[in-house]
Amino acid sequence: MKTIVVTGGTSGIGQALANACLGRGDQVVAIAPDPLKGRQFLDTAHKMGAADRAVFIEADLSLVSENRRVIAEVVDRFPVVDVLVLCARYFRSHRMVTSEGIEHNLALYYLSRYLLGYGLADVMNQAGTPVVMNIAGPGVGAPGIHWNDLGLECGYDGWTAMFQGGRLNDLLGVSFAEGAGTRRARYVLLFPGGTRTGFAGEFDAATAVHIDRMKRAARPVEFTVPPILEIIDAPPRDPLSAFAEGTPLSLLHPAFDKGAAARLDSLTRQLLRDTTGSS
Repeated sequence: MKTIVVTGGTSGIGQALANACLGRGDQVVAIAPDPLKGRQFLDTAHKMGAADRAVFIEADLSLVSENRRVIAEVVDRFPVVDVLVLCARYFRSHRMVTSEGIEHNLALYYLSRYLLGYGLADVMNQAGTPVVMNIAGPGVGAPGIHWNDLGLECGYDGWTAMFQGGRLNDLLGVSFAEGAGTRRARYVLLFPGGTRTGFAGEFDAATAVHIDRMKRAARPVEFTVPPILEIIDAPPRDPLSAFAEGTPLSLLHPAFDKGAAARLDSLTRQLLRDTTGSS
């Protein structure tokens, strides 16, 4: 039995994966902000006879403080974590800043994944074959990082924010893998392909039409889960791997530049110091 932590575990790919893992006997910790969806997750687990293996943690992962609380709770309750699956994301057509002063997409799509990956590294070191699976869009498009304006104060656009978030996660994977001597978890960046899920967000009219078209053309989520489970059960040997719709990506792509990864890591640590006084 594996202990699997899933952010965004009550909707979309995260929900489908969490239910599949419960169904095969794993212990699943679902982290999400909606208590009603959390109750539904626990009710589903009860109906499956898996109530003793299902845990829901309510949290707004766009807040640094909430991520730190979640990390502390998971570490306190689970001495070993085998798998961390990072799915939480929320599209915004209009720019929003969190109560901690960080642009919402940057906070949820990137900074939360940074905090959780590093924050749970020690308990993952206790697992046999630990893996961090970052569900994003590795290697898609040009690097496109606004180095002097990561929060996109100037010229915010929802798609720009989302694609930049993908590039930041590519570099996060590179930085995490550089510490392979002290962190045993293999880091996997994965784009599973267009999936007919909730695609949570707040959309302007034009974006809503586009999202609806994307959903109609996408595959049902049931086709997305099995390849993810295969990687969870048999992680690649390398510290960092990237896949797009099942195809391995070359890490020689500019999206995985080590210099850029080091630059982002430094900026991230400074952002955390400015936000909470600690990195």
